[in-house]
Amino acid sequence: MATSKQGGSTSNGRDSIGKRLGVKLFDGQRVSGGEIIVRQRGTRIHPGRNVGIGSDDTIFAMGGGVVKFHFGQQGRKYVSVL
Repeated sequence: MATSKQGGSTSNGRDSIGKRLGVKLFDGQRVSGGEIIVRQRGTRIHPGRNVGIGSDDTIFAMGGGVVKFHFGQQGRKYVSVL
């Protein structure tokens, strides 16, 4: 006979690492071409002028300028480089 109770498994102990999402450059900051402005899942913020969008919805600057966040049609939030 066993002298101690059988040990069960636990459902804890798993957690995924953070993905470092969010706004990387804010309104009014200077930016050069290719710099990442926003990392996001889905298009919470939409691309405006002089801004591109990657396959993972990352928004990046196409050229140099100043970052500008603004609202457009249907209340969508946009980011542009002016």
